[in-house]
Amino acid sequence: MRPTFEVVAAAVFDNAGRVLVTGRPPGKHMAGRREFPGGKIAPGETQTAALQRELREELGIEIGAAQFAMTLDHDYEDRRIRLHFYVVDSFSGTPQPLDGQTLEWVAVEDLHCQNILEADAPFVALIQQRRLPC
Repeated sequence: MRPTFEVVAAAVFDNAGRVLVTGRPPGKHMAGRREFPGGKIAPGETQTAALQRELREELGIEIGAAQFAMTLDHDYEDRRIRLHFYVVDSFSGTPQPLDGQTLEWVAVEDLHCQNILEADAPFVALIQQRRLPC
């Protein structure tokens, strides 16, 4: 049986409406692929506490406002991920690559060109729908 990991991830937006994507560092599962920042939820930790901690540790930012967007399960060959996704519209600090990852601000309409992890694909669709004018 594959292990299941509880994970939080966030679409972090800048003032220009671009979203931050990170490249997984060498030595990590799926190294080189792109994803939204976040990480594993520690035992006993709430989703929002994990999100705040992960973005502080990985990027050096403090969340101002985050909205829950969706949860999904994704099966990789060797593991299952239960991913809790948030949208962050405000934060303080300047994102820095504190975990050996690459960082890039990407226009929402260009997310499909970013080699995003399969588990994050539904979030790309959600973000693109969210940013379309009504």
